[in-house]
Amino acid sequence: LRKNNPPELASDVTDLLLVEHKDKTTEIEMKSYDPLDTTLKFVTRKDDLDPIYDDSLRAEMSCSHAVTPESLTQWCRNLLDQGHYTFKCPALVEGTTRCNKAWSYQEVRRLADLSVEEMQHFEDNMARMAAARHCEFQPCPQCKTNMERKDLSNLCVICIICTADQGGTYQFCWQCQKPWKGSAPRSDRCGNDDCINRDLQLLQTCKSIDLPEVAGVTSCPSIRLCPTCGMKIEHSRQNCKNVICPRCHKEFCFVCLKLTRQCCKTSSPFRICPGGVAPRQTSIPVWQRK
Repeated sequence: LRKNNPPELASDVTDLLLVEHKDKTTEIEMKSYDPLDTTLKFVTRKDDLDPIYDDSLRAEMSCSHAVTPESLTQWCRNLLDQGHYTFKCPALVEGTTRCNKAWSYQEVRRLADLSVEEMQHFEDNMARMAAARHCEFQPCPQCKTNMERKDLSNLCVICIICTADQGGTYQFCWQCQKPWKGSAPRSDRCGNDDCINRDLQLLQTCKSIDLPEVAGVTSCPSIRLCPTCGMKIEHSRQNCKNVICPRCHKEFCFVCLKLTRQCCKTSSPFRICPGGVAPRQTSIPVWQRK
């Protein structure tokens, strides 16, 4: 996964939305506000998100910036597609400073005039991303009930459903999805012969790559785990050495595995880090969700 600036860091909101319009406006009917709707506060100034719709009726958001239902829908859909399930205003307030005031989904839904299909799309994706950020689910191999681990460093999980049904403790391995064998707790594997962490195995066997645009990087593992949340990430071998994790949205150096703000203290994005290429990872970072 190559680094792409998230919407709130885009250099030009207008250009970003123009791309979206080229792709999508031909597929959906243009939206407009009802001028007789007394629940909205209409304004005469230009659209703060997208000046394309200069002749459209515009409403004022809670942050006081003006939008059309179409520009608001496109902006928030773009945020959603980038992996963000919260919505913030991108309007410029002073030079290059963005408003960044958060909008509630209820406000977005109302002023974007979302259709039933759009609401379904937004709510399904928001729920999925929120759950992925705050929880880690996996089905019990026996009863198929979704379970969540309280201790992310322990692979031994007790299914309370199967335990209640069977009248005895039922434990399974989070990693190999088989009934637990051996002592517990353990963070590496259970006692089953084929209990292997395939992510760690992949890290040890993936090919090495060079980064043509980063001076000095000629042998780097092609797959890394995000140092914040542990998600697998690949580098496209284009542009600089920094990547943004699509799950936790932290930016880090693919070469030394430090967060970008730390790496940039001693090196530039297009040069190898002073400590060289970090070795292949042998453990999975545990995401300390807040």
